[in-house]
Amino acid sequence: MKVRSCEIPGLLIIEPKVFGDARGFFLETWHRQRYREAGLDVDFVQDNLSSSRRGTIRGLHFQNPRAQGKLVWVIEGEVFDVAVDLRRSSPTFGRWHGLNLSSENRLQFYIPPGFAHGFAVLSETAIFAYKCTEFYSPADELTLQWNDPDVGVQWPFADPVLSEKDKRGLRLKDLPPDRLFA
Repeated sequence: MKVRSCEIPGLLIIEPKVFGDARGFFLETWHRQRYREAGLDVDFVQDNLSSSRRGTIRGLHFQNPRAQGKLVWVIEGEVFDVAVDLRRSSPTFGRWHGLNLSSENRLQFYIPPGFAHGFAVLSETAIFAYKCTEFYSPADELTLQWNDPDVGVQWPFADPVLSEKDKRGLRLKDLPPDRLFA
């Protein structure tokens, strides 16, 4: 497996080793020892799977307290995946990183605690998987506005399908300071 850092410290792009032949392919989506040796020394407590249609944006979500680290990948289809740095002391506070994840490129993206996370569905449908380092806690979840002009995520479309919760996301400047990360 190959692990690459991003320009925002803490974010990792992981390219699993794929074994393929005429029958198809095999890859490990998680192997504690191998990932630990590659620098990802975390314990996951919950696995999630979502299915979404083209034009959907899910996010930008985060929890604090009970912050979640997430290892994400696409089982079927393609998404544009985004992480926004919400660590107040970080030199990259408020900056975002995005990349395409697909069933073709088989990349994984690790987003540590301290980031908001979301994705836009580029294919007709997408099945999106993620492992979390903390249990989902609705009382601790906040949503950063998907199109906050102060963050400036360059989404692939301007009029997405959004949940009611995501429509009510807060701008970065309006997030309660005690809910941001140290």
